[in-house]
Amino acid sequence: MSNPTLKVALVTGAGSGIGRAVALGLLADGFTVVLAGRRPEPLQALVDQAALDGHQALAVPTDVRDPKSVENLFTTIDAHYGRLDVVFNNAGINAPAVPLDELTFEQWRNVIDTNLNGVFLCAQGAFGLMRRQQPQGGRIINNGSISAHTPRPFSSAYTASKHAVLGLTKSLALDGREFSIASSQIDIGNALTDLSVRMTKGVRQANGTIAVEPMVDVQHVADAVRYMASLPLSANVLNMTVMATNMPFAGRG
Repeated sequence: MSNPTLKVALVTGAGSGIGRAVALGLLADGFTVVLAGRRPEPLQALVDQAALDGHQALAVPTDVRDPKSVENLFTTIDAHYGRLDVVFNNAGINAPAVPLDELTFEQWRNVIDTNLNGVFLCAQGAFGLMRRQQPQGGRIINNGSISAHTPRPFSSAYTASKHAVLGLTKSLALDGREFSIASSQIDIGNALTDLSVRMTKGVRQANGTIAVEPMVDVQHVADAVRYMASLPLSANVLNMTVMATNMPFAGRG
C-alpha cells in the first residue's frame, strides 16, 4: 500500500562519486533513499552512515545492464514502499580513450549497455511504478554529460551513449506529461571525484595537446540535483549544466 506522506528516491551508481554525494544530499532532505549499484559493500556502508545520521536507506545491489536485475530492483522498491518519487539515473562508465579502430566491440557494448540501456531500463521501471501509484507521478533525473552536446577526443562510445540519453530524456518528458511524470537531465562537467581526479594531471585536448583542466566540487552537483528533486511536479528543469567555470566546453575544439 502506497504511503503518500513518504518521499522515496532511488539513486543508481550510489556507492561512490556523484551518486554517493547525491544520495547523502537527498537523505538530508528527508527522502528515504534506495541505493543501487553493483558493489554491495559501499552501498551497505552508506546505509550504515545514514542510520547513524537518523535517516533511512535501503541497499539493493543491482546491475543496470541486466533486465532481470533491474526488475528485481523495482519489485523490491514496490514491496518495501509502494511508491517512488524521484529517480537519479547516475550509473555510468567510460571506455579507454583510443582511436575508433582500436575500440573493441565489447568495450563499445559495455558503455552502451550501462549508460544507455541501463538508463532506459531504470526509467522504464520508474515510469511504470510512478504511473500506477497513488498519488500518481514522480520525477526522473538522468545524469547526462557535457558529452551529450560536445565530444572529447577518442570518446565515441561515451559520446554516443550520452547523446542518446539526451533524446531519451526529452521523450520521457513528453510521454510523462499525462501521468504527472517530470523528466530532466543534468549535464556535468569536471566534477571532482575519485574517478575524475586524474583530469587534474592533464587531459587530451582537441588539438592533441595535454592540458590540466579545472574541476568543480561534487557537492555543487549534488545540490543541483537536490534542487531539481525539490520542485513540485508542476515545474521542471528540463536541462541543467553544472561545470567548472573555466573548463574547455564553451569554445571546445
